[in-house]
Amino acid sequence: MTDQFNNQNGYTPQSGQPYQQPNFQHSYQQPVVNPQQPHPAKSSTGRTFGTAFAGAALACVIAFGGFTVYQNVTETPSGSNVTLGASANTEIQAQSTDDTLPEAVAQKCLPSVAAIDVYTQQTSTDMLGRSTSSSGTLTESSLGSGVVLSEDGYIVTNNHVVAGADALKVTVGGEEYDADVVGTDESSDVAVVKLQGASGLTPIEIGDSDNLTIGEWVMSIGSPFGLEQSVATGIVSATSRSQIMSNAESSGSDGYGYGYGNSSSQSGGYTIYPNMIQTDAAINPGNSGGALVDSNGKLIGINTLITSYSGNYSGVGFAIPVNYAVNIAQQIIEGKTPTHAQLGVSLSTVNSQNAKRYGLKVDSGAYIAAVSAGSGAADAGLEEGDIITKFDGNAVDSASDLMLDVRSKNPGDTVTLEVNRNGETKQLQVTLGSDESSQAAPTTQNSSKNGSSSGSNELLNRLFNNGSSSQGNAA
Repeated sequence: MTDQFNNQNGYTPQSGQPYQQPNFQHSYQQPVVNPQQPHPAKSSTGRTFGTAFAGAALACVIAFGGFTVYQNVTETPSGSNVTLGASANTEIQAQSTDDTLPEAVAQKCLPSVAAIDVYTQQTSTDMLGRSTSSSGTLTESSLGSGVVLSEDGYIVTNNHVVAGADALKVTVGGEEYDADVVGTDESSDVAVVKLQGASGLTPIEIGDSDNLTIGEWVMSIGSPFGLEQSVATGIVSATSRSQIMSNAESSGSDGYGYGYGNSSSQSGGYTIYPNMIQTDAAINPGNSGGALVDSNGKLIGINTLITSYSGNYSGVGFAIPVNYAVNIAQQIIEGKTPTHAQLGVSLSTVNSQNAKRYGLKVDSGAYIAAVSAGSGAADAGLEEGDIITKFDGNAVDSASDLMLDVRSKNPGDTVTLEVNRNGETKQLQVTLGSDESSQAAPTTQNSSKNGSSSGSNELLNRLFNNGSSSQGNAA
C-alpha cells in the first residue's frame, strides 16, 4: 500500500549537506506474514505472532547482530552517570476512565514522546539495481517515534527506526533538534539517540513491566504515518508473547527492500523479542519506538510490532517491556556492549521426522550438537546428544523455544533443564553466562528462507556457542 502526504518538517540544509524536501510518497511496503501460518510457538505461553512492523515508514527489516557504538555523537562522555526517567513520580486522579483519564495521561506524557525523521543519502544505481554512486543529497526516507529518558536529550527508540540513517531530526516538546545515534542493539531492536544541545526536557516516568495485569488500561503515543503527538487507548491484551524475526521472514520472500528506501541498511540475521506486551491500542507505521504507558502515565513498553493481514493496525500490536528496553538503553548510554543470557551450546530442533530417522528417544525438543568449553552448559554437565525438553518446568518443543527462554533471563540466573539422555530423563541446574564476547565481535549471518536449515543453525551457533565455528545439526 502507498500513503501520500506532504512533508511539512522544514529541514534546514547544512553546509555541504543539501536536503531535498519535496512532496513525496512514503511507500509503506509492509511485509505480511500469513497469520494462519504462525511461527513455531508454545501453546502454554501463547507465543504466536507474526508480522514485523515497520514503525518507520518503510518495511521493517530487523536484524540479529552485534552492538554498534558511535562515539563521535554525544555531548556527555561515554560511561558518564545519566539518570533515566523522571526524578519524581506523580499519580493521576481521574473521575472517570471514559472522560478524563485519557486527557490527563496524554497531557502528562506527550511532552516526553518524540517524532524521529530519518534522512539518507541518495544513491545512483545501474541497470541491475546495484548502487554505483552517492550524490551527497540527504532525503527524508522514513520516520518513527522515541521516548525521552533524560533532561539532556537521551531518547530510546527501536533499532529498525534509525538503522541506515545518515542524519536524524527529532521533534520533542515543539522543538526540533539534530540528533545522533549513540548505539544500537540489533538483537533486541533497541537503540538510543542523543539530541544535540538539548536541556530541560521532560523525561518520562518509568513503570514496571513485570507486574502488568491482562485487561489493564494503556495508551500508545507516537507519530503514526507522520502524524506527530497522536494517542490511542486500549488494554493489555496479553503478556509473555515471544518471537524471533529474521530478515528472510520480514522481507525476503515478499521482495521488499532492506531497511528504508529499499536499501540494505541492516545486517542479515535475527532479532529476538522475549516476553512482549500485546495490546489492542492502535500501532501503525510511525509508532515504532514510541511509548506504551499505563493509567498513571508511566512507561511500560516501547511499541515495536504488529500482526496484520494488511500491514497496518488490526487490533494486535506488541511492545518491548520497559524493564528490558531500559536495561539495554542504560548499557548503551554507559558505553557498554549490551549483554544477554547465554547457555553455551549449539542446537538443532527435534521433530517427529528426524526423531524417527535417527532413532531419537523423544520427538520434540532442542538437540545439543555441541557444548562450549567453559560455558554454563559445560559446567552443569550437559553433553553433545542431549535433548532439552523442559526449561524451568515449561516444555521446550524446538531450538527456537529454548532461545526465547534463555533470552528472557539475565546473565548469572540459574535455571533448571530437563534433559533426555539416551532415553533417560535428567534434571540439571545451569547458571547462564553472557554473550558479551560474541556480541563484541559479531559474524555475518546467512539467513535461510525455509527457516529450518543453515540460517537457523548459524543463529543457534552464534547465540549459544560463544561465537564458536562449531555448528549444530539435527543428528
